Amino acid sequence: MPMQQYDAQCEAAPGALDGVSETALWTVRMRAQESARADALFDDRLAAEFLDAAGVAGAPPGAGALQKVLPDWLAVRTRFFDDHLLATTREGRAQVVLLGAGLDTRAFRLAWPAGTHVFEVDLPAVQAFKERIIEGRTPDTARRTTVAADLLGDWRGALLAAGFDPARPTAWLCEGLLFYLAPEAVERLIGTVSELSAPGSTLGAECLNADTAESPFVKPWLEALSGSGTPWVWHLADAERWWGGYGWQARVADLLTLPYAVERFAPHLAAFSGVEKDSMILVTATIPDDGPVSVDGAVPDEGTISDDGAVSGDGTSPDGGR
Repeated sequence: MPMQQYDAQCEAAPGALDGVSETALWTVRMRAQESARADALFDDRLAAEFLDAAGVAGAPPGAGALQKVLPDWLAVRTRFFDDHLLATTREGRAQVVLLGAGLDTRAFRLAWPAGTHVFEVDLPAVQAFKERIIEGRTPDTARRTTVAADLLGDWRGALLAAGFDPARPTAWLCEGLLFYLAPEAVERLIGTVSELSAPGSTLGAECLNADTAESPFVKPWLEALSGSGTPWVWHLADAERWWGGYGWQARVADLLTLPYAVERFAPHLAAFSGVEKDSMILVTATIPDDGPVSVDGAVPDEGTISDDGAVSGDGTSPDGGR
């Protein structure tokens, strides 16, 4: 399928690592390591190519308990959102928007339904590095469009100019993104996402659980990140209520209902009880078919999103982001 490119800003410099964040390289390093496992939860063959081009990727800072869990967390997170996006597109949502896409390769590695259009939004320099490695390869089933834009700027205009249709239901993904942003930036970003979302749209997001940010499990990790210059700024309490304030009916996944997550977390659970929810949480959400719920919207009669990320139905309620 064809690949299109839309640049909202001036062309990036050609250097291999210009503008590619250290955190993106940490992530792609863990994706490459996961893909090499016999029991891998996903197969990201391009990750090793990105690593080779980068030359050095480093590792997340510190050596605490959470750092030991991180590779398995990333594997579970990736698989969870893979399943979520495939489920929601198979239900007829033909637009997918990856916000802060970084070195994500889902456009290539997932078996998308015919007609799926994947938009990847990130900074021009990140897009330039990624395209240099991909070298003109195109996805087997999806149409892929890169949108070079700053999520702290006018990314809305760039996305619309790239062919995004706000009248059509969309599957949005904010993976490994929101906790790096200031609270007011998160509010602007999600406000824009909500304005661009037709009824029936879905969203997946990874959030830092504010209720456990001070725990012995999480606090050393947050301190290590701050010391390395990559702090996690935004924390979320009461996810259902906060997302409901933007018109989304949201649900926090219970990862221990998923066999692959139980198997992968099993070595950690004895030492770190609650590992599946006491640091990051995975949220899936939908805009009801009858439109967004109000800020003090009604609690739905029944759930719309299963714990495995699959989607189906209605409304909820704000507050809780920090």
